[in-house]
Amino acid sequence: MELYSDEYFMREALKEANKALDQGEIPVGAVVVSGNRIIARGHNLTEKLIDATAHAEMLSITAAENYLGSKYLNECTLYVTLEPCVMCAGALHWTQLKKLVYGASDVQRGYGLIQNPLLHPRTEVVKGLLGDEAKALLDRFFKSLRNK
Repeated sequence: MELYSDEYFMREALKEANKALDQGEIPVGAVVVSGNRIIARGHNLTEKLIDATAHAEMLSITAAENYLGSKYLNECTLYVTLEPCVMCAGALHWTQLKKLVYGASDVQRGYGLIQNPLLHPRTEVVKGLLGDEAKALLDRFFKSLRNK
């Protein structure tokens, strides 16, 4: 695997998803990259923070904006293990994100279900990178819930 490739950074997002899994959260992880450097990391913390908006993307966006001292991420790429929901896609629109790379599709709540584009028109999108690995984590989590 090439250093600084999309796969490299998605593997970092998968590490974040595993942190969420270890904490009993839905295993979604994200990293924000600027200039081949991870400037923010996040994973779902909705249960721990008792906050429905504490998605991996939202936490990563806030951390990246704080790091940059800017509300715009127009030179950044977000790597996230699951297709963003409508809320997260809306936030990504306002940040003017340069590039979004996601793993598994979210056929129930993903932003792609909405007909009108939610992302900024200049945002490049790469779908399905390491999607099988991301989906396997999610399947494992939900299977464990059903078996409780």
